[in-house]
Amino acid sequence: MAIKTDENGNIILKEGHGKKDYQKLKPYLVMRYLLQKSDESHAVRVSELIQYLKGIGIYAERRSIYSDIEQINIAMLMAEKDLFIEEAVEELEEYGDESRYIVYNPNKKGYYVRERRFELDEIRLAAESIYASKFLTANEADTLVNLICSFVSEHQAKQIKHDVLLTDRVKTNNERTFRNVSTINAAMSRKIDGEKHIPEKISFKYLKYTISDIKQQAERRQGARYIVSPYALLLNDGNYYLLAFGDKEQEIRTYRVGRMRDIRLTRQSREGAEAFRAIDLKSYTQRVFSMYSGKQERVTIRFINPLLDTVIDRFGTSGVKYYKADDKHFNVVVNVEISNQFFGWICGLGNKAKIIDPLKVKEQFAEYIEKIKKLY
Repeated sequence: MAIKTDENGNIILKEGHGKKDYQKLKPYLVMRYLLQKSDESHAVRVSELIQYLKGIGIYAERRSIYSDIEQINIAMLMAEKDLFIEEAVEELEEYGDESRYIVYNPNKKGYYVRERRFELDEIRLAAESIYASKFLTANEADTLVNLICSFVSEHQAKQIKHDVLLTDRVKTNNERTFRNVSTINAAMSRKIDGEKHIPEKISFKYLKYTISDIKQQAERRQGARYIVSPYALLLNDGNYYLLAFGDKEQEIRTYRVGRMRDIRLTRQSREGAEAFRAIDLKSYTQRVFSMYSGKQERVTIRFINPLLDTVIDRFGTSGVKYYKADDKHFNVVVNVEISNQFFGWICGLGNKAKIIDPLKVKEQFAEYIEKIKKLY
């Protein structure tokens, strides 16, 4: 029996069928209404509950509402602590509101849900993380935030949405990100619907912006399909990336999931397992700048002391050597994939950072700077 709801989440029942067909739903409806309408700052009066139930065709009187709330508290305590009915009743009698899921507020003369699965700040942080994700479209982000906000009251949900929407962020315009992730995971899976599955290659079209129309992305390689062996999905700087072994390049590359279109399973077995095993995923996003990979080198870099926090945020501490160079500087020895993005990061620090070793990386950096100088 499907239960229909309006745009605000209120349940809609057919007229004339309330008491006969739906009366046993009353405790569930009471709990659902309290979850939606109440929190520690907003209590719901019994008269409001009766009016709500009457509006959807459910008969209720005060004593039955009190009984429903008591039964909900018993059931929730049983589920939370794995108790028998008698044990839950005894605990409620002994500890009172400390053990109650739904509590009466005498000042507001109403009931509210005290215990929830998640704290308000946890939901707020999750909502902020969703809106900060560039790989989601605005509509997808709204859908996910609405979903997690169902764990708090509507009053708290409005405040969360107001707070996290204050900052505008660049979002992808690819409406198929969710489906892309699902297809990629299916390709990498070793089991689908309980049946053994051999991980396989995927093919897709890859998009890019063009100056002729910055609102509409065009296909790279004149629309030719990329064929890759997918190995891992990574989050970096608010974007979703696929780590895969490219058929054409014969090496591990990263691809922005939000720029992939028309992903298809190829039924061809994956390649590049050895190249993938050579990658340390735990440190991958720390040594690869802006997901542009290059040849990995063990590099020594000198920084001024005030940059220690910045450098640790960038490289972490695992597998990285930090030591004092002099009273004003420290050195870092770290594995880095050499790319223009890495050199750009060093340039951004100006005279506060210097590549010390190896010589060939210093020379490459000097060439990078020289090319930029020639533009001016």
